Amino acid sequence: MRFAHNSERQFAKLLDFYGIEWDYEPRTFTLELDAAGNPAGGFTPDFYLPAQDLYIEITTLNQKLVTKKNRKVRRLRELYPDVKVKIFYQRDYQALLVKYGLEPPSQAMPADATVEPLPLRFDDVEAEPTPRPRRRRLA
Repeated sequence: MRFAHNSERQFAKLLDFYGIEWDYEPRTFTLELDAAGNPAGGFTPDFYLPAQDLYIEITTLNQKLVTKKNRKVRRLRELYPDVKVKIFYQRDYQALLVKYGLEPPSQAMPADATVEPLPLRFDDVEAEPTPRPRRRRLA
């Protein structure tokens, strides 16, 4: 499978390691319409986790793009209130990599080597579950 960014590939490997089913970019949400009512802007979250009914967006880019993604996620929540979405910012993503042993801690992000990795949890977002098709796993 081809990913837009290496951080997405690493996140997919982490999900696979813990046996969490996922879809990569399975849906684009329309966020804007033009004068004729045609889609003019949208948002495609990086991952969908069917068991959690949760979309995940990985953001390890510069602040300008983070701000743009934050706006898109706010708009998505306004237009699709039943859709659960969580953004993993660069600091969150780096913490995951260190916590689950995919990358050694950097000086900028110290980590306690004596802490045992815990199962991944995505239960801090609330909404009613909705079934979604297309489940893929990294080969």
